[in-house]
Amino acid sequence: MTLYSCCLILLLFAWNTAAYGPNQRAQKKGDIILGGLFPIHFGVAAKDQDLKSRPESVECIRYNFRGFRWLQAMIFAIEEINSSPTLLPNMTLGYRIFDTCNTVSKALEATLSFVAQNKIDSLNLDEFCNCSEHIPSTIAVVGATGSGISTAVANLLGLFYIPQVSYASSSRLLSNKNQFKSFLRTIPNDEHQATAMADIIEYFRWNWVGTIAADDDYGRPGIEKFREEAEERDICIDFSELISQYSDEEEIQQVVEVIQNSTARVIVVFSSGPDLEPLIKEIVRRNITGKIWLASEAWASSSLIAMPEFFRVIGSTIGFALKAGQIPGFREFLQKVHPKKSNNNGFAKEFWEETFNCYLPDGSKNSPASTSFHKGHEEGLGAGNGTAAFRPPCTGDENITSVETPYMDYTHLRISYNVYLAVYSIAHALQDIYTCTPGKGLFTNGSCADIKKVEAWQVLKHLRHLNFTNNMGEQVDFDEFGDLVGNYSIINWHLSPEDGSVVFEEVGHYNVYAKKGERLFINENKILWSGFSKEVPFSNCSRDCLPGTRKGIIEGEPTCCFECVDCPDGEYSDETDASACDKCPEDYWSNENHTSCIPKQIEFLSWTEPFGIALTLFAVLGIFLTSFVLGVFTKFRNTPIVKATNRELSYLLLFSLLCCFSSSLFFIGEPQNWTCRLRQPAFGISFVLCISCILVKTNRVLLVFEAKIPTSLHRKWWGLNLQFLLVFLCTFVQIVICVIWLYTAPPSSYRNHELEDEIIFITCHEGSLMALGFLIGYTCLLAAICFFFAFKSRKLPENFNEAKFITFSMLIFFIVWISFIPAYASTYGKFVSAVEVIAILAASFGLLACIFFNKVYIILFKPSRNTIEEVRCSTAAHAFKVAARATLRRSNVSRKRSNSLGGSTGSTPSSSISSKSNHEDPFPLPASAERQRQQQRGCKQKVSFGSGTVTLSLSFEEPQKNAMANRNTKRRNSLEAQNSDDSLMRHRALLPLQ
Repeated sequence: MTLYSCCLILLLFAWNTAAYGPNQRAQKKGDIILGGLFPIHFGVAAKDQDLKSRPESVECIRYNFRGFRWLQAMIFAIEEINSSPTLLPNMTLGYRIFDTCNTVSKALEATLSFVAQNKIDSLNLDEFCNCSEHIPSTIAVVGATGSGISTAVANLLGLFYIPQVSYASSSRLLSNKNQFKSFLRTIPNDEHQATAMADIIEYFRWNWVGTIAADDDYGRPGIEKFREEAEERDICIDFSELISQYSDEEEIQQVVEVIQNSTARVIVVFSSGPDLEPLIKEIVRRNITGKIWLASEAWASSSLIAMPEFFRVIGSTIGFALKAGQIPGFREFLQKVHPKKSNNNGFAKEFWEETFNCYLPDGSKNSPASTSFHKGHEEGLGAGNGTAAFRPPCTGDENITSVETPYMDYTHLRISYNVYLAVYSIAHALQDIYTCTPGKGLFTNGSCADIKKVEAWQVLKHLRHLNFTNNMGEQVDFDEFGDLVGNYSIINWHLSPEDGSVVFEEVGHYNVYAKKGERLFINENKILWSGFSKEVPFSNCSRDCLPGTRKGIIEGEPTCCFECVDCPDGEYSDETDASACDKCPEDYWSNENHTSCIPKQIEFLSWTEPFGIALTLFAVLGIFLTSFVLGVFTKFRNTPIVKATNRELSYLLLFSLLCCFSSSLFFIGEPQNWTCRLRQPAFGISFVLCISCILVKTNRVLLVFEAKIPTSLHRKWWGLNLQFLLVFLCTFVQIVICVIWLYTAPPSSYRNHELEDEIIFITCHEGSLMALGFLIGYTCLLAAICFFFAFKSRKLPENFNEAKFITFSMLIFFIVWISFIPAYASTYGKFVSAVEVIAILAASFGLLACIFFNKVYIILFKPSRNTIEEVRCSTAAHAFKVAARATLRRSNVSRKRSNSLGGSTGSTPSSSISSKSNHEDPFPLPASAERQRQQQRGCKQKVSFGSGTVTLSLSFEEPQKNAMANRNTKRRNSLEAQNSDDSLMRHRALLPLQ
């Protein structure tokens, strides 16, 4: 059974050897063998396998110069290690390198060769087989290039735990260690590249892009990661298409139609050069320009795409390139390649033929007929240049430096350096095994592997724990996913002014180690758009929303397609394309353009505004007039008019009016806490003091004239001290209300933001409207009582309290304050204070004018009326009116009583005052006395009643005429003796002069 298995494996190995003849591999013996997988060709020729005969291996076509350079990098690294005295001394590394032809099938053929050899060695068949050409097992594989190919290879190698170190496969799927147990790589994960692409789009403020991806394990995961990053950045994708180098023409046409009709100018491409080439050719044929291509590292520097004839279409390409490394001596090694000197490299002959467009005659595969398959095209990394069906023979003396090919482009060694690093990673893992100290090893009980019998899985174990410093001084260690974290260079395609070729200008870099937001650096001054422009192209679904507006969603459209909506009042946006408007702070409001916030307008009843100035002038006018009246009353304080008005209470009344006018000034100016707490109490107390004075004055005179016979009790009640006490008590009630108000709910300054959005009204918050109501209500109550007494005393002598004027002033007071209530409730802001000031001034002016202006007019302009006789005449007239009414009442009562007793007409009462229907004088005087009255100053009054008229004549003489005065006095005394009413009348006549 063992022999049978050996035979099967040998047959399998023989089949692989037949498929890969000497010219299709690079092979060198050594103590330890490393495998290699490189894309020496871009693809395979399409061949219909009808299975009528044994299937043949497909032919590889389109030579890849850069793939051959990568192969050379592996050979150079192995030879450099073999010649190193410190790295693996006394050990020789060999290699077996195969061409994958950029296809999975060819890669798996080569991988089976590695696996089969390892299986033969594991069976230990040396005792059964005499294998003089025995090749040791392949303990590690360097490759492959494409992620799709590496995925297939990794699945197979992982079954046998053969370590695979890729130099160009960046798919993030390969980081899954559960599926790809033995896969490692020296290229960064595509996850960082997709993030970097999204960062670039965000940097240039693009939000409307299309995506194209290769339909394989490289393109699909890469573009999926980009979509995730784009969604986080609010970048919208207009279209998303999959391509392949094997897509038919109809599929390519359909993708091109989508690109042509799209409004997105930026196209993100995750693809390799061969997969992208058919699409680019069709786009060039249709001359679709103006697009910006964002290239992944697999084609960003591909000479298959970066061709001068394509530049007008893809000249705006920005792509990612791996960080370039340095390989000392590699340039000279590349120049030494020659078919006759490269016995171990079966690919050297074909390379020579493709480079110089000739053929080497010693080999049927290199005959002119066979070279017809080598079309002179390349993968995105290099291509041949021969297109003729027949080539001249090679001389072997051609100079490799005289021909420009991607093979000699060693200015930026990226993939080549990754190959170099992969070989050194395996070598350092072997070095760790070679130098392992028993007891400190990585295996069971600290044991070490035997370097002479090392197995693949042991090398994999050491690779996972690898840590060394490369030739550039950088630390190399694989993370838990088998990845090396690296940085990217950002390149922009330029057209060389020298030879017209496409050059890759480095315009920035992406540092994956930096903090988020600081990883990307771009020098915009170096970027040329479409090969010549410095202006960044526009690739947005909608035009930018200017500051002062925000993005508004359009129903049914992606979020990147929006309309610009003006920010509402009170909100602003100071940036372009704002998603939302920000609210202004409480004390600020948006400006006219809504681009910033400005302080809100502050409003209060100011001293400087016209309205405030007018109110202030009226208040000052009121203070001046009141002060003037007070000055007049003070100067003429001993005149009858002033005496008759109770001058002490008049002084207090004028002082209260001064306080009323002054209190209005507290309502003007910016409200402060102290002014708010002072103005209402000042107004309330001032008006109560004023109304109290008027009330006491009116009530005192009314009591005097209503009393029948004055007594000592009356005189005590009417005394000045009691009058002031009454005023104090009335005012004290208001003071108590104010104190309670200020203690329980003191008013305060208040910034009102709610009345108008753009204005802050500084007002006084009254603290308690109930307290304010009590204050005004109590004032109005006193005013109502005062109005009652004034109305009742409206017929008293006008020299005392001018009842009709007080009544009118109280009417004005009520009208003002009744109107104030709805006006106060309906206004807001500074007009609240203005309404109250107007009410205070109107009420104060009404009281001042009605009570004092008539007296001031008499004092200043009618001094003849400001005499004792004038005052007494007025008082006596009132007294006689009262007495006459009383006499008539008694007469009517007596007459009715007489009629009821017997029809007697009755006699008139015994009185010196009588009524006559014929207007006869009820006080006939002698002729001599009548003449004397005509010579003296006197007054004459007629008092009309319902049943007649009483004529009253009074005369007063100067002091030198005392005799006449005495006679008149005697006469009045006789009259007083006749009736007690006459005594009261005399008292009232003399009262003003007391």
